[in-house]
Amino acid sequence: SFVVNARLILSLSKVNKRIEYIVEDAPSYDKSYLQNQYDDDEIAYNEYINKPNQVIYIALLHNQIIGVMVLKKNWNRYAYIEDIKVDKEFRALGVGRRLIEQAKQWAKEGNMPGIMLETQNNNVTACQFYEKCGFVIGGFDFLVYKGLHAESDEVAIYWYFHFK
Repeated sequence: SFVVNARLILSLSKVNKRIEYIVEDAPSYDKSYLQNQYDDDEIAYNEYINKPNQVIYIALLHNQIIGVMVLKKNWNRYAYIEDIKVDKEFRALGVGRRLIEQAKQWAKEGNMPGIMLETQNNNVTACQFYEKCGFVIGGFDFLVYKGLHAESDEVAIYWYFHFK
């Protein structure tokens, strides 16, 4: 979960030939993801055990889980971060960056061309974090969340880190 108080406004830059953004203030509210996205999270995580193209990394501090990252090799050969989360009290302490570095290592060892992930334009802190980690916006989708909530104005943003 996170507080929404701004959003990214995307634009295509002819000069730089890339997608750029500005941050715009938005009415403040708490955004919370469903606690149980699956009927049983344990079953969903079990799908990742002993599979060479899927992995889960867990960040621990004194045997307490403080972060989780779920990765798979995507159809386009990129490592796809399906989920990455760090407990609120441990954010901005380098845990997320360590998880991203682990994703880079896993992707390189698997001879993948890079890493990709998706987030929303209203998760500005996450977007800025990915940019600081070297990711660039590779695409966006204005309609993907309309299927869940017809009135949604959330934009899916696809971030890429391409190995050179």
